[in-house]
Amino acid sequence: MRPRANPATAPAGMSRRRFLRCAAGIAAGVACGAPRAAVRTPPDRITLFLGGDLMGGRGIDQALAVSVDPQLHEPYLGDARDYIRLAAARNGPLALPLDAADVWGDALGELRRASPVARIVNLETAITTGGTPWPGKRIHYRMHPANTGLLTVAAIDVCALANNHALDWGRAGLADTLRALDTAGIAHAGAGADAAAAAAPAVIAIGGARRLLLFALAAPDAGVPRAWAAQRERAGLQLVDLSATHAADPVSGHIARYRRPGDVVVVSIHWGGNWGYRVPAEQLRFAHALIDSGAVDLVHGHSSHHPKAVELYRDRLVLYGCGDLINDYEGIRGHEAYRGDLGLMYLATLDAADGRLLALELVPLQRYRFALRRTAAADTAWLLALLDRESRCFGVRFAGAADGRLRLV
Repeated sequence: MRPRANPATAPAGMSRRRFLRCAAGIAAGVACGAPRAAVRTPPDRITLFLGGDLMGGRGIDQALAVSVDPQLHEPYLGDARDYIRLAAARNGPLALPLDAADVWGDALGELRRASPVARIVNLETAITTGGTPWPGKRIHYRMHPANTGLLTVAAIDVCALANNHALDWGRAGLADTLRALDTAGIAHAGAGADAAAAAAPAVIAIGGARRLLLFALAAPDAGVPRAWAAQRERAGLQLVDLSATHAADPVSGHIARYRRPGDVVVVSIHWGGNWGYRVPAEQLRFAHALIDSGAVDLVHGHSSHHPKAVELYRDRLVLYGCGDLINDYEGIRGHEAYRGDLGLMYLATLDAADGRLLALELVPLQRYRFALRRTAAADTAWLLALLDRESRCFGVRFAGAADGRLRLV
């Protein structure tokens, strides 16, 4: 049995938040990620890792050493282990059980190389063994609390929770999720015990007195039940109706009350459908209005299962769809034209003083046997052509590099 770490006795030089992440990883049977390079104080430029949907439930959860009850409540399959069988039928058997580092695969090395000051993902999975499946919902994701190592092994700093799976297992399941993240020392935004908590930002120190503020929102058009909206005395999510002409005004006003000089502000938003490249007019209007207000530096959009267009608006980065980061879709048929097996790591370097984008590097990945691996040359070229085609209308172009990564030019 591994000895339990005492949060009160973190090793010298290690922050309590990072120590808690490491302790949670050890408890889950995974190694803590290598220490990051020291951040200059204060930095003049910062790099952020922005990941899409991290869907650690169903087959991913079942492939790890500890998992929840595999029974599903969906029309497609009744047992979560069937997603492992589908993946094996397509690409060969998996060496089970996997550990969290196996699932991240080559992405861990990319994170060590880039050494971002903050690592952000959209966690689209409840972390609970209990709760009740939300009635009338077709798919319910959850993973065992022991599998928070899926987050700690990659030293994730903050999880956006405003999405269409955070309450799959009811408000009891959400309470368990918040508790699991707090125990692991991982910040979160977009969901909480009441409206005030759901609307509050996650705050990450990025050197000196500078802070990263992450606010998370969800739109009903991403399949989020309106009943999930947090209220004064009811747990839930921070919802936003993009159809309103001035939908961004209350959001930017709320952010302005938190923002102070030197802060970098990211809005993470779950919006739109799962498939398709069109960027709706209401998303454009909302993203531009947030940036025009001066309250927001970067818009981190997700929901689509594949990457979408990238925009540089007034020198600020807008990601309209980051695609999935981790999922169990490997053996599912349909929508092959979108190449749902391919994904991207987004590494954005910003001017720390004013939030302007200085550089954007994308790392192409393929989900293969429930692990992330660097893409073959043909798949990298496919992703480059996709991004160049979809982003061209915004005046954004990408180029491939000899190292297989893609860069905004």
